[in-house]
Amino acid sequence: MRFIDFTAGCSANALAISETDLPVMAAGQVLVKVQAFGINRADLLQRAGKYPPPAGESPILGLEVAGEVVDIPAGLTSRFKVGDPVFGLVAGGGYAEYVAVDVCHLLPLPEPFDYVQSAALAECFLTAYQAMFFEYQLTEGSAVLIHAGASGVGLAAIQLAKQANCKVAVTASSAEKLAACQQYGADILINYHEQDFVDILKSQGVDLIIDFVGGDYVNRNLAVLNRDGCIIQLAMLGGRYTENFDMALMLGKRATLKASTLRNRSNEYKTALIQAFEQNCWPQLNNGQLSPVIDTSYAVSQIAQAHERMESNRNIGKLVCFW
Repeated sequence: MRFIDFTAGCSANALAISETDLPVMAAGQVLVKVQAFGINRADLLQRAGKYPPPAGESPILGLEVAGEVVDIPAGLTSRFKVGDPVFGLVAGGGYAEYVAVDVCHLLPLPEPFDYVQSAALAECFLTAYQAMFFEYQLTEGSAVLIHAGASGVGLAAIQLAKQANCKVAVTASSAEKLAACQQYGADILINYHEQDFVDILKSQGVDLIIDFVGGDYVNRNLAVLNRDGCIIQLAMLGGRYTENFDMALMLGKRATLKASTLRNRSNEYKTALIQAFEQNCWPQLNNGQLSPVIDTSYAVSQIAQAHERMESNRNIGKLVCFW
């Protein structure tokens, strides 16, 4: 089969289509012929040699796919049959023509979406749902601050928060990105190049913050957090360390600062998350109330362009490649 090959530390231009063997299915897995796959920052980090796959997982890039079930091992109980269109999570191996996937980590394609749209669903919506409803119990009427609001996860989080009748503030780097956030329901729009989110939000406060930045955002997040509020840290784009962490402020707010990842979670955790997401969000996916936001879709031969667009932070929503 074909796949996207790379060497750790290489540039985007060094990504290349190569040939390898079909993946071997482990217990509980089915084989999916990949039609499209999503691009994530984790892929860029792995390409840079900074984010190796979990032990035992495919070293091939790619964390989410959409495609067709082509092989189900004898004796495996499955809701799917050969030929069914599906999308789902993988811990590696998505940048390939075929991938072995835990059958419990797949979902059928929602009615309104094709393979390209469905390839943009799993990682962003499950990450957002996990942050708001697994790691925190978001309730109706809460106030939410979402940093990187125009990212794939950010736009998914806006939609999920509005479905829960929450007030949503977002930060983003341009008027164009903020307009996209507003289109999907954001109430307070903050251009972080021109405005300080602390000045805007401190008087009203927020109950939950979804943050990808870290660094000096930690104390600033605490400054706008309501008492008993929670910060869910999903990445550290602003740096690994923060100086002069204000423990007194954290204690005074009775704040929770919680880090969360998805790729290295157990199969059981991912299965429970996917089942909860399907149970609570499937009607909204099928009727279009929830939808992936795709910035650009690329042929696989354009994979370098996809990586370069994400590296330059130009995308609004998801980047997807198709075979």
